[in-house]
Amino acid sequence: MDLEAKKIALRKIPHGVHIVGVKNGADVNAFTATWLTQVSFTPPLVALGIKKDSHSFEMIKGGGVFSVNLLGKEHKPLAEHFVKPATVVGEKLATVPHRFGKTGAPLLEEAIAYVECEVREIANERGDHAIVIGEVVEAGVRVKEAPALTLLDTGWHYGG
Repeated sequence: MDLEAKKIALRKIPHGVHIVGVKNGADVNAFTATWLTQVSFTPPLVALGIKKDSHSFEMIKGGGVFSVNLLGKEHKPLAEHFVKPATVVGEKLATVPHRFGKTGAPLLEEAIAYVECEVREIANERGDHAIVIGEVVEAGVRVKEAPALTLLDTGWHYGG
């Protein structure tokens, strides 16, 4: 296989840029995610790719909930803020206006929309990322007509 061609081809898959909030007990955290898609209408399910060796993945497994905060095209700095690893869980949220939703997961005040999910399945035993399938149990929209931030808008590359 041509490894460079594989990397370039896989990086052409379009991705949104989102902030995923997680909660496990009293601990909360958030991180930037790009691997998210809707996988069912009834019930409404989304699939999230997350690194298996991350603290946030452990929080999702333990807490069973997550939020997806959809960002507008002007929110690249916000996405950058949540890419950085935290030294203390929840530290990244300290300076970002947010509230806690129905599931207890953090919802960012600047997000153009959000969904809150309860974990229904975790898959991908072989890969370095797990696939977390969550059922949408709550949703909200702050800015109806705003276009969402994509990986292409940021100039970043993730995948390949």
